[in-house]
Parts: sequence; structure tokens; C-alpha cells
Amino acid sequence: MASPDDPTADVPTAPAAPPTAPPPAGPAGWVALVGGGPGPADLITLRGLELLRRADVVVVDRLAPRALLADLRQQVEVIDAGKGPHGHNLSQTAINELLVERARRGQRVVRLKGGDPFLFGRGGEEAMACAAAGVPCEVVPGVTSAIAVPAMVGIPVTHRGLTQDVAVVSGHVDPSHPGSTSNWDALAAGPGTIVVLMGVKALPGITEELVKRGRPADTPVAVVHAGGTPAQRVVVGTLGTIADAVAASGIGSPAVIVIGEVVSLRDEIGGYRVPD
Repeated sequence: MASPDDPTADVPTAPAAPPTAPPPAGPAGWVALVGGGPGPADLITLRGLELLRRADVVVVDRLAPRALLADLRQQVEVIDAGKGPHGHNLSQTAINELLVERARRGQRVVRLKGGDPFLFGRGGEEAMACAAAGVPCEVVPGVTSAIAVPAMVGIPVTHRGLTQDVAVVSGHVDPSHPGSTSNWDALAAGPGTIVVLMGVKALPGITEELVKRGRPADTPVAVVHAGGTPAQRVVVGTLGTIADAVAASGIGSPAVIVIGEVVSLRDEIGGYRVPD
């Protein structure tokens, strides 16, 4: 206790200094890999649409539903990644670096893709790049064209009593090419449906190889160009005739190729859309 002549006796004790506040948190950027669906803008998921509305930057692919870009906030930056079949606006490495760099700036980055990000969309590579850099990354599944496009024209890829299995194959590499990693012998021998994406250019080689390896030449085939859009066209034939039919039609990519007995169901089901 202070003595009466202590000059500090009547001076109130200063309160203890509050603990030092932590420095303000840095900007919280993130990346979302959003599957935009098979083409029509209204087939994106609700989660994907929500993240688009929150985005600061949208990195968009060639086959993404670009009609969605018209509804973005005015200040959103749109970066065209291209990724076309014969050339890219940005390399995959550059895209990975872009996503990480913008998120580190504190921006909310949406990578808008066609179909589903993890089906031939290189979404796995982008997610891994974000994880390695410590950048939060959400994957938003999309409606894949491999199933949706056949459905929209009346072709179920599986059907009870007809086929219970379906294989989704990249047609980017001709099956006779040494770089092809698909097991075409197994695909030819199997009874199920084969859905080929990115395969219009390689269609003659695909059909030839399947017949050579055991699939009957009269197996039904449908090629659906620009499914679900006003430019949609469908060419139907068999493994023995479809390559010539597609060449005569003049259609090109994007297209989904469906091989199997389920193609014959299109005549019964058709492709109906409820009027807007």
C-alpha cells in the first residue's frame, strides 16, 4: 500500500493495455470450377448460377453457355480461355496460373466450362493447381453432354432390357493412333452403349476400328451436333454408314456420338421440349 506522502498515491492506476489486435485478414479470394451444362443457359445448376453472380472474374471456355455472360455484373472481368479443338487462347498452364494469381489478389474467380468440369474438362488439373497453391477451390458439377445431349433428342444411354452399361470415350485421338489409351477391343466386344465426345474428326477411324474388332456393322449410331441449341442437328445411321452420312451432312464439332441399340429408341421417344 502506498504511503501518505507517496506522490502517486492519488493518481489512479492506468488500466492494463488491451492485447494487441491481430492484423486485418487479407482478402479472401477463391476459385470455383463451374460446369455450365451441355449448351442451353438454363441447364446450369443453381449453385453454379449463384457463384457466377458473386464472381469478380469469369474465365470462360469455348463450349461454355456464353449467354450467361450477359447477366453478369457490369464490373466483372471476362477472360476468354478458348480451348478450341485446333488452338487455344490460353495454354492449360497459363490458365492454372491465372486462376491462382487472381485468387491470391483476393478476387472471386469462376472458371466456367461446358458440361461437367471433371469429364474431359481438365478440371482435375485446375483443382490440383489450386490445392498446390493453397487456394480455396470449389467444384460445381455440371450436366454432362455425354448423357444430356442424347436424352434431349430421345436417346436414353441405358434402357431396361436393352443395355445396362455405358462407356464415355474421348474421340480426340484416333483409335489407331499409338497415343490412344482407350481399350477399343473391350468397347467393341461389349454390349453396352458407347458415347464418344470430341470425335467427329476421328469418326471414320472409330467406326472402322469398332467393326474390325467385332461390333456389327449394322449397330445403330446417332451424331448430335450442338445439342439443345437452335443449331441442333441429328444424323442417324449405322457403324457402316454413319461416317459418310456425317460427311455429306456437313456438320462438325461440337457433337456427341452415340453408338448402340439405344439409338433405335429415338423413333419411339422423340425429343420434346415444353414451350416457353
